[in-house]
Amino acid sequence: MVFSSITFIYYFLPIVIISYFLTPKKYRNYILLIFSLFFYTYGEKYYLILLFFSCFFNYIIGLLISNNQKKSWLILGIIINLGLLAYFKYVNFFIDNFNNLFNLNINTLNIVLPLGISFFTFQNISYLVDVYRKEISCQKNVFLYLTYITFFPQLIAGPIVRYKDINKELVNRQESYSLFREGVNRFLIGLGKKVLLANVLYEMCSSLQMVSSSVILYWLLALAYTFQIYFDFSGYSDMAIGLGKMFGFNFLENFNYPLIATSVTDFWRRWHISLSSFFRDYVYITLGGNRVTFLKMLRNILIVWFLTGFWHGASWNFILWGLYFFFFLLIEKLFLLKHLKNKFFSWLYTFVVVMVGFIIFNTTNLNELWLILRKMFGYQTVFINMETIYYLKNYLIILIISLLGMTSLLKKIMLNLKKGKYKMIVSSLEIISYLIILVFVTASLISNSFNPFIYFRF
Repeated sequence: MVFSSITFIYYFLPIVIISYFLTPKKYRNYILLIFSLFFYTYGEKYYLILLFFSCFFNYIIGLLISNNQKKSWLILGIIINLGLLAYFKYVNFFIDNFNNLFNLNINTLNIVLPLGISFFTFQNISYLVDVYRKEISCQKNVFLYLTYITFFPQLIAGPIVRYKDINKELVNRQESYSLFREGVNRFLIGLGKKVLLANVLYEMCSSLQMVSSSVILYWLLALAYTFQIYFDFSGYSDMAIGLGKMFGFNFLENFNYPLIATSVTDFWRRWHISLSSFFRDYVYITLGGNRVTFLKMLRNILIVWFLTGFWHGASWNFILWGLYFFFFLLIEKLFLLKHLKNKFFSWLYTFVVVMVGFIIFNTTNLNELWLILRKMFGYQTVFINMETIYYLKNYLIILIISLLGMTSLLKKIMLNLKKGKYKMIVSSLEIISYLIILVFVTASLISNSFNPFIYFRF
C-alpha cells in the first residue's frame, strides 16, 4: 500500500484517524501499532516475522547494553542487523560478481527484498549506538519500541527517524487541531508532488528514452529524471512528515530545497538529510571525522560515500554514484569551495553535477551508462533535432512547474501574503488549493495505474 493510492487515502487513513482519536489517550500507541502492522502486512505479509524478529532482537540488545554498557553487545547488534541487510539485499550481488571474477556458475538465491529493510535496519542501529553512548535511555516497554520501528508513515521509505528525536513524543505527545491541519496540508503537498509531478515526469523520461538521440535530448532526459526522483522522494517525505504531525509527531525535515544548492557540499546538506546525518554521526565521526590526519580523513570520506552508494542498491552503478560524489566533495574540500563566489554559476555547476549523477544512479548497465555519458557530451550525436524540439514543446509546462517547485519561491510568497491585510482571503484560497490538489490527484489515480515510489526498491 502506497500513500498515493485510493486505498490509502480514502480507506486506510480515515479509518486510522477515526480509530486513533476515538481511543483514550493511553491506548493510542496500540492503535498505531496495530494499524502499522496491518499496513506492512498489506504489502509484505511474508516478511512480517522478519520485522518482528528485528524489533525484538534490537529491543533485547538495547536492554543488555543499558544494563552493563559492554561494547560486545553493541557489536553483536550491529553485526546481526547488517548481516540481515547483507543477506536480503546484497548476497546475489556478491554471487554474481564472484561468478564473473572466477568464471563460475553458482546459482543465485530466490530472495525478495523486504520492504523498508534499509530504513528500519538503520533505525535499529542508531538506537543501539545512542543507548551505548548514553545519549538516550533504553526503551523498556517492548510495545513502545515496536511502535517506534513500525510506525507506518516512516516504515517503508523513511525518513530515518531516530529514537532520540521522538522518544518524548512516543510517551507523551500533544495532538492539536493546528498540528493536525498542518499535517494534512503537508501530506497534500507531498501527494501533489508525487502524483501530479513525479508520475508525469516518469512518463516524460520513458518517452525520451525511446526517441532518436541528440545532445539536448540526453540533457533533457537528465533534467527530467532529476526532477522525477526529487519530487518522488521529497513528496514521500512530505507525506510521511505530514502523517506524523496528524498523530502528534514532529519528524525532522528530510529535504531542504536541494536543487537550489550552490555546491555539492551544500546539496548533501539538503538532500536525504536523515541518511546523510546517519553516515556522518555513526560512520564518519566514529572513524575520527576530520580530527585525524589528512590521509585518514580522506579514507573516512571515501568509506562514507562508498557506503552511501552501496546502501542505495546492490549494483555497481550505485557504488560508482557514491564515488562520483566523493570526488566532487573532495575537490570542493581541497580547493574549489572557496572559489564558488558567484551564486548563479555555483548553482549551475552544482545542478549539472547532480544531473549527471542521477544518470549514473538510474543506469544499472555500465556499458549503457558509458554510452549515454558520451552522447551527453556530443560523442557521435547531433546537437539538436526535430524530435527534441517536439518533446521540448510537449513537456515545457511540466518543466517550468518543476523549476518553480524546486525553489522556495511559492512558499515565501504564501507566507508574505498571509502577513498582509488579506490574510483571511489568502488562507481561504490556500484551503481551496489543497482541495483542488486532492481532486486532481484522485482523478489521476483513477485514470492512471502507474504509481510506484522509487525509493521503495532501496
